[in-house]
Amino acid sequence: MVAVVPDPIPARMKGLNRAEICDANFIEFVQHWDGTAARRPAGDAPILPGSTLDAQDFDALFESQLVSRHLDLMARVLRVQNKVFYTIGSSGHEGNALVARLARHTDPAFLHYRSGAFMAERFRQLPGMDPVMDAALSFAASRDDPASGGRHKVWGSKPLWVLPQTSTIASHLPKALGTALAIETARRIGHGLPIPDDSVVICSFGDASANHATAQTAFNTAAWAAYQRLPAPVLFVCEDNGIGISVKTPDGWIADSFSHRPGLDYFFADGLDLASGHAQVQRALEHCRRTRRPTFLHLRTTRLMGHAGTDFEIEWRPLQELCAAEAADPLLRSAQIALESGWMTPAQVMARYEAMRARCFAAADAADQRPKLGELAEIMAPLAPYTPAAVHAEARRVPAAEAREAVFGGAAQLPERQPPRHLAIQINQALHDLLCKYPSSLLFGEDVAQKGGVYTVSKGLLKAFGPRRVFNTLLDETMILGMAQGLANLGMLPIPEIQYLAYLHNAADQLRGEACSLQFFSNDQYRNPMLVRIAGLGYQKGFGGHFHNDNSIAALRDIPGLVVGCASRGDDAAMMLRTLAALAHVDGRVAVFLEPIALYMTKDLHAPGDGQWLFPYPAPDQALVLGEGRVYAAEANDLVIFTYGNGVPMSLRAARTIEAELGWQVRVVDLRWLVPLNAGFIAGQAADAQRVLVVDEGRHSAGVGEGVITALVEAGFGHLPLQRVCGADTYTPLAGAAMCVLPSDNAVTSAARVLAQDH
Repeated sequence: MVAVVPDPIPARMKGLNRAEICDANFIEFVQHWDGTAARRPAGDAPILPGSTLDAQDFDALFESQLVSRHLDLMARVLRVQNKVFYTIGSSGHEGNALVARLARHTDPAFLHYRSGAFMAERFRQLPGMDPVMDAALSFAASRDDPASGGRHKVWGSKPLWVLPQTSTIASHLPKALGTALAIETARRIGHGLPIPDDSVVICSFGDASANHATAQTAFNTAAWAAYQRLPAPVLFVCEDNGIGISVKTPDGWIADSFSHRPGLDYFFADGLDLASGHAQVQRALEHCRRTRRPTFLHLRTTRLMGHAGTDFEIEWRPLQELCAAEAADPLLRSAQIALESGWMTPAQVMARYEAMRARCFAAADAADQRPKLGELAEIMAPLAPYTPAAVHAEARRVPAAEAREAVFGGAAQLPERQPPRHLAIQINQALHDLLCKYPSSLLFGEDVAQKGGVYTVSKGLLKAFGPRRVFNTLLDETMILGMAQGLANLGMLPIPEIQYLAYLHNAADQLRGEACSLQFFSNDQYRNPMLVRIAGLGYQKGFGGHFHNDNSIAALRDIPGLVVGCASRGDDAAMMLRTLAALAHVDGRVAVFLEPIALYMTKDLHAPGDGQWLFPYPAPDQALVLGEGRVYAAEANDLVIFTYGNGVPMSLRAARTIEAELGWQVRVVDLRWLVPLNAGFIAGQAADAQRVLVVDEGRHSAGVGEGVITALVEAGFGHLPLQRVCGADTYTPLAGAAMCVLPSDNAVTSAARVLAQDH
């Protein structure tokens, strides 16, 4: 590299503030440069002999590097003044500007946090935009921040197709790959893309993050796609600085791990040297765009100034090692190129360097004067948008009659003209309607195509809509949800299936950290609407055990912005699916449809053969209202039972016994909507109640029942006689033992007896 570490190390370089040292290193290098300058090249000539980078492009790239560097330096200074709230910098990674230079601004980009130079360079592709001011507003957490509206320091831009996200552990890789796969999917189903058809997806991450399970999931799926010759034009950019916070990456690990991995086409580029790195990055990007194959770009970088402003490397990292990293500073090499090529004089380099410093501090000062978020409603506004009238109108919109008749096999075969059916069949019929209604909707997951799902819920959909819209995925829930996000990013409506609720947990971060956060952190500029189907809950006979009887809804209840509906009967399921799809389509919401497995085939309620849990298919213009439950015996008030899912038929059966034994009139309230709980609806049902019973098939701790009781108490009904029936805090065992840990008809009846004894 351009510099060597002096021996002995000068006293100046032993300082605690490594930002100041990097700044001083640059100034000292330029001011003391005594090399020989070549004749200044023409603007369209190579900046150095043999380089593919011309002088004009070098000039732009150098400026983008300076933007990034001085934003970092500004942040370190102003953080101590409480004017800046983020200090994870890009210093040492400024070579990623090459990727931005050679890509297009319509190539969707999912970036990690050291992407300042990339962003500065991409800004050049649309006139009139100011990367310095936009970044300053973000650093200052200003309400005027165009990326997130002051909610977080994220690299993002709607016009530049940089999707804001906060991933630090490579959890953005699945959705980046999903977006790449979605480009080809859109072409196959005739969906108009918002980006050019030959776009590629850029995804950057660090060498430490490359080891994360979520990253490995994306790499594996990329290779899986390539093996099957499925186009997946994603450029994985591994920015290798050799360290993850304080843990060193073994020398050669990234190259050894990825250079020969089947299905990933490996390229190396020197991100510390613009002149040599340009051709290497260009080859990788051109290969990805031409071949449509997953491409791995191993970009050499270094890390300067520690992991963040709070990381005092001098306290734990050998000084010699620190100085070696600082000697490899890519800005020193860029200054050397500018000087040796004759493109700039030392005075010109310094003038530009100091002008950029002044520009960044001026922008920071202006940003500090701009308004901040200060009201809860304003902060939360983009998290869970809801336009009830528009959603309800969309939910009630009926697909074209001719299209429905073609899907169902004629007018006589329309589901609303069939006898009452159980839950599984009506979900299936509703899915046929949804795929008919939304031409850009796709249903996918494990076993959903030829097999028709483990419980035949998706039977016939492949035949009706073809393999381009109904297809199997590999067995990887993380990637299923990543694929869903990618499809949604490009304007389609994904309907992924998670085969069992227990299988969601290892992939839950794709909902919590990625899908549901996008609207919030982009200030509602980006949306990834989806309708996730999950089979779950308990009481399944003949196929038991924890993994097929998982009642852990708590994992879903704690995800901001998520909507979760759970229907206990077929007609409600059909109407709920219409509403969930409308929420996704109109408001961009991430919605989950929780399907009680044990009720799929249930036909009877009180006695074998009574057929009282079979219901007619609702007219196609009928839909539920978010938050409204179903009430059985609305006039009864001696006992009001709040429940959902399997608890509904259970409570209805128990109600008969309670009425006969205690003489009470019993109202059963099926909540239907579990996230968010409708506190107003719950309070309304409790207003005239004499007693309350909460039946929750979830576990004692963190179940839905806790939310119901909280809503009752906060509404002023804490004085009512109250009992809760719920599952035990244990995993669900096999066979008959499962019934020992789950609520039962008898448990509901027994709780009512306790209420009668107490009062």
